Amino acid sequence: MFQDRARIFLKSGKGGNGHISFRREKYVPDGGPDGGNGGKGGDLIIQVDKGINTLGDFRYNAKFIAESGQEGGARRCTGRDGADLVVKVPEGTVIYDDETGKVIADMSGENQRVVLLTGGKGGRGNMNFATSTMQAPQYAQPGQEARELWVRLELKVIADVGLVGFPNVGKSTFLSHVTNATPKIANYHFTTLNPNLGMVDLDGGGYCIADIPGLIEGASEGIGLGHQFLRHIERTKVIIHIVDAAGVEGRDPIADINAINNELKKYDESLLKKPQVIAANKIDAIFDDGTGKNPVDRIKAEFEPKGIKVYPISAVTGQGLKELLYAVQGLLKDAPEPVRFMPEVDLNELFRDDTDSFTVAKSDTEEGVFMVSGPKVDKMLGYTNLESEKGFRFFQKFMKENGILKKLCALGIKEGDTVRVGEYDEFEYFE
Repeated sequence: MFQDRARIFLKSGKGGNGHISFRREKYVPDGGPDGGNGGKGGDLIIQVDKGINTLGDFRYNAKFIAESGQEGGARRCTGRDGADLVVKVPEGTVIYDDETGKVIADMSGENQRVVLLTGGKGGRGNMNFATSTMQAPQYAQPGQEARELWVRLELKVIADVGLVGFPNVGKSTFLSHVTNATPKIANYHFTTLNPNLGMVDLDGGGYCIADIPGLIEGASEGIGLGHQFLRHIERTKVIIHIVDAAGVEGRDPIADINAINNELKKYDESLLKKPQVIAANKIDAIFDDGTGKNPVDRIKAEFEPKGIKVYPISAVTGQGLKELLYAVQGLLKDAPEPVRFMPEVDLNELFRDDTDSFTVAKSDTEEGVFMVSGPKVDKMLGYTNLESEKGFRFFQKFMKENGILKKLCALGIKEGDTVRVGEYDEFEYFE
């Protein structure tokens, strides 16, 4: 079955950890640190593939994870970068943040490739932390964490013209006669289960028509099959409303037109602002009932005063099709561009790096105790050994360079007071 919605999990690659090692060669017994940097994690990329026309590939594969970067090596070797992962989608796919429902990206027009999640940066090896006073650092930086996100994909078919109407009014027959499409045609409701696309080839420029499957009354509220495909009308520039003018199944064509337009209005009022023409189909089945009244004239009297032109056609015999197709071509020349969905989520803000934040506070319950906490401090503690003299000096330097010591002094810290860092580590303050 045609699938135009999917929910998938995306994750970029984690950055490789920096490496801890020391140069060990003959005649160089005390070589310096030579631990290399970790590789960058792979990016998660969304790319349009025009050879795909549904989201069916995501039905059985809903998790996509890019490769992580490798850890750095000895002899200053940098770890290999993780491979990017490209997820291919059909043109017209809109990507939503699953949690908020906001638009992340619209894969249409010039937007054919998007780096959705960047891979984590590789951590620095211990070769980067050597100083004149600390020549053998026993620590390296871990790689940056990956980014992950649940997203919802919705395919909104891109076509110049949308074909709407009740089931069995002849939309599939019309599409098969005027385009290169080959839809299934049969005489029962809901024959068309997929939005069929076809190209009209005319002098002066062709265009694409999408047959929107059988809309019925109540479609906008989830009745029938049509509600699944209403979203595909959003991209169209012009709407052809096909109606059974002959009333073969005993239906009133005017009531049908009003019912479908009402469903379009309920779904999105802007759809009725699109240029619309009525194709009064099955005129080959209209017979003189002796009253001299033509049902097409009745449709024209109802809708043409409202600015909606009516074209009598027969999708079976081809009568009136050329006039209708050229009229639509004229409307397309002045029609506005298809709807583009602008991003509502800034991924950089969504994944804003809080690792540079920290807090410094004085305890309200313990005398002479000061607390330092936050992601940046936790990250530093992750690769610093406060039990070693060199590690402790390194952490002191970190606190000084990041203004932590300055904040402690502003809070009135004195020599001999306790500084508690993170959840478990603490040390005695001295100047």
